[in-house]
Parts: sequence; structure tokens; C-alpha cells
Amino acid sequence: MKRKNIYVKLFFTGMLAATISSCKKSFLDTKIDTSQTAQTLNSNYNSLYGFGNAPYTYLRNEFAIIDNNLFAPVSDEAKQTAASSNVMLFNNGSWNASNNPDNNYANYYSGIRAANYFLENSGNYKWFLAMNRDTISASGKLSYHNDVLNIAWYRGEAHILRAWYYFELAKRYGGVPLVTKTLSITDNTNIAKASYDDIINFITSEVDNFKDSLQVNWKTSSFSNNDGRLSKGAALALKARALLFAASPLHNSANDVTRWQSAATALHDLVAFGQAAGQYALDGDYRKYFLLNNTLTSAETIWAIRYPANSVLETQNYPITTQGGASGITPSQNLVDDYEYTSAPDPLNPYANRDPRLSFSIVTNNSTWNGRIINEASGGTDDMSITNTSRTGYYLKKFVNDSFNLTQGQTAVHNFPIFRYGEVLLEYAEAMNEAYGPDNANGYALSARMALNMVRSRAGVQMPLIIAAGQASFRTAIKHERRIELAFEDYRYWDLLRWKDAVTVLNQPIRGVAVGKDASGKFTYNTNVVVENRVFDVVKMYYYPFPQSEVSKSKGILIQNQGW
Repeated sequence: MKRKNIYVKLFFTGMLAATISSCKKSFLDTKIDTSQTAQTLNSNYNSLYGFGNAPYTYLRNEFAIIDNNLFAPVSDEAKQTAASSNVMLFNNGSWNASNNPDNNYANYYSGIRAANYFLENSGNYKWFLAMNRDTISASGKLSYHNDVLNIAWYRGEAHILRAWYYFELAKRYGGVPLVTKTLSITDNTNIAKASYDDIINFITSEVDNFKDSLQVNWKTSSFSNNDGRLSKGAALALKARALLFAASPLHNSANDVTRWQSAATALHDLVAFGQAAGQYALDGDYRKYFLLNNTLTSAETIWAIRYPANSVLETQNYPITTQGGASGITPSQNLVDDYEYTSAPDPLNPYANRDPRLSFSIVTNNSTWNGRIINEASGGTDDMSITNTSRTGYYLKKFVNDSFNLTQGQTAVHNFPIFRYGEVLLEYAEAMNEAYGPDNANGYALSARMALNMVRSRAGVQMPLIIAAGQASFRTAIKHERRIELAFEDYRYWDLLRWKDAVTVLNQPIRGVAVGKDASGKFTYNTNVVVENRVFDVVKMYYYPFPQSEVSKSKGILIQNQGW
């Protein structure tokens, strides 16, 4: 049986790199060498697995989105320590159609092209897999049967991966060109963009048509070493997220409630599917969930991207005062302020009696990190006057292993949850609240309030239940909960955009804390230090600019987004 590990999918090179991902003037100018690939396909059916894996190779490294790090400093979650960084283009508003540090336009279309090519050339896979092999003996029949199952799953996964890339494009650009076949030399590659709604409709139709061709649960199947490939739950989660974005104010200016109802139904279907299959549950250890292989083994994970063992995240984000660290992205006081107090504030310690997710996600002064106590006061080990220490007074903790010796080359695996049950429940709460209010379950098992409070009350977090009354107040509670629960997971920036809150939030300065000591030696905290002013242009920044090279090459067919 030819079962492939997800690591192969993410780093598949060689023949595929030569035939699929060669770059020319434009993503649509990149043609596949059909004579070479047909020759390769005819030589060995194992190559069919390679082309099935190919669409996975264009998944982005979520830990290295910008400046080889997380996307958080694009939003009000964090500040990049380095004085010269790509994220500064976003922060000061100087990015443009020719210089966008998050330009994955060609990469996503390469993934789409790889999916198109595989789907077009694997339709006769049952016949192809039977070539030159034993299909008579018991072992031969079993091997052939397993290969047929796997390629059938790959075909379903290719449809969903194609839909995923279109969602990522639409999230950034709005409407984009919709390409559903491999373009040949004679095809016109100057294609106008489809509407945003057309892209969302395409995504939902792909999921609706092919979700049942996916594996229900890799972990409990006889193909468990395929875990990491897309499943039916991941497809349902993609549809639900796409419909939630389409219902949000950025794309639903008239606040058409039927869009929220569609999103709520899709999320209900996902939650019901997870419950029926006994698959999804909230993890009881918020801190450990994001570390090592815990993400993969937890019932909270619906789909996670896996990466080989490394120490890049730790090297990038350990305090500069830890040998080998670079301080990296440092959480903002803006974010810290939003972690609720669970009881009366401690005048001597602003981080005590807070939502426990604060200490699980952020390194604060006088806390233990990497085997020592952080001391940011004058003369302390982490004195903030030391070059390249945190400018905000905080360091990243979420996703980061705290016991590394960076000078000895220690490494560990890092896994990024694309879809997890906690986020799904928050999506459900949002869609249900907008469609029916906080307490009307519409005949479903959960109301918006019940879903939100499940996230807050789970083991290890156990925050007080939300009692806010009315749709507007409950909406505010949902936005707050997403900010806290999903910190540093690449949601905040896109949430602010789809809610149309970015013009207010992202024009506010990033603040930090100044740590000192009083005459008695006790720490003091000034939490109103302006670290950096930010710019968000409401005229144009709700959408990315199309790459100028694509606009120019299209000769007027591809219309640039407003303001760029």
C-alpha cells in the first residue's frame, strides 16, 4: 500500500517542482509540461501519489508568514522587535501593489493549478492503478484496493484544497479570477476577477459535492498514518468559515440575515457531525495544546498543518537576553489589557487574578520563563534599556516551547491548528447570535450563549459565564472572546477587517508597559507607554492590492482593487 506521510506532502520536491511550480511572468503563464508529466505518469503509477500530494505542497508555513514569524504584529496583538522589518510596511501604511510582504497570490494559484491538474489526469485511476501489478492474489487485491481508496480520497482532498486556496485569496483580495482547469498554451490567461460571492459559492459547492468522498476520521481508520490529510470535518469547517466571512459586515453591508442563517446552519452541521462521530472536544490544557504533538493528538483539532522539528519559533521569539534569542514579536499592552480580571486587581501585580489564558499565552515581568525569572526593571536581567529587548515589556509564549537550549541546537515539532473546535464554537456563537439572538437555539442543540460559555468554562480556563443580554451586547462579548481565545493564531487581523472594525482599532497606537521598582524594591508598572503609531487607510486597506505585475500583464482585464 502506498500511503504517504503529511511531511512528504508539505515538502514534495524534484519532479513536481520542475513541472508544476516553475515561475514565469504571471501565475497564469505557468504551464505544466504535459508531455513530460504524461510520460512520467505512464512510467509508474506511484507518480499518481505524487500528483495527489502536489496541492498540499503550496500550504503556507503559518509560523513564518511575515518576517519568518507569526502574523500577529500586523494587528494590534503585537509589535515586531526588529527595527527593520517587512511588517513595518503594514504598520505605517507604506505597502502597495508592488511591495506587499504578504503576497502569496502566485503561490495560491500554483496550489489551485496543481489541484486542477491532478483532477484532470486521475479520472481513470482505477484502471491506471491496476497496470503491471498483481490484482489476483489476496495480498495483491488488498494492495490494489487500498491504493484505489487512497487516490479516491486524494481526489476529494484536491477539490477541498482548491477551495481552501480560493478562500485564502478571497480573504485578501475579495473577488479573484476563478480558474477551474489547467490552462494550456492556447488558453487566454487574461481572466477577469469573479465576484466575491461567486468565489464563496464555488467554495461551498466544492464542499457540498465532495465532502462525502473524504475520510471521516483518519485517527480511527486503518489508514491512521494518513492523519494530517484533509477530512470531512475539515471540509465542513472550511464551508462554515467561508459563509461566516460572507455574512460579516465587510461582505454583507445590508446585513442580510439569511447570510448569517446560512453560516449558522453550516456551523450546526459541523458541530453535529463532530458530536455524532465522537471526534471533537475542547482540550483541558490550553497551554500544552499548542505545543509539540499535543495539537495532533487532541480531540480539539479538526485539521492541523505539521512541520519538521526545528527551533525557528523559539530562536525568533525568546528574549534577546536568553542566549540565541531575538525577542521577535512581542505582545501589546492593548491585548494584555483585554484579559479579564477574575477577582479584585492586585495593586502590586497587574497580572494576578486574570483570565488564565494570559499566563498561558504571554510572558510577563516577574514570571518564570526558560528556567529563570523575567526582570525588566532597571538593572534587571531583562532591563528594557538593553538593545533589542521587548519594546512592549512582553514576550510570546503561545506555541513556544519554554525549555530550549538554543545554543545546543535543540529542536521540536511545531503544529499549527487551521481548524479547531474552540474556534468553531466561537464561529457558531457569532453566526447564531446574528441570525437568532443569544438564546434562541432555532431547534439546534446549542444556542449562541451555550456555545460561547462552553469555551469559557472548559477545564483549565473556567472563566465566568457570559450573561450579557441582547444581540449587541452579546456581539461585543463574542468579539472579546475571539480576541483572547484565538490570540496569535492569525485570526485577529482578518476579524477586524470582516467586522469593519479595522479603521478604528488599527489606527490606535500600540502600547507597552514600563517596568520599574519603587524605594522598597517592589515592581512598578506604567501600562500607558506608546510604543508605535499605526496607520490603516479605510479607503483601500480592507482588501489587498492585486500584484501590479498581474494587473499590468492582464492589459486591463484584471481591475485593481479600490484605492491601490
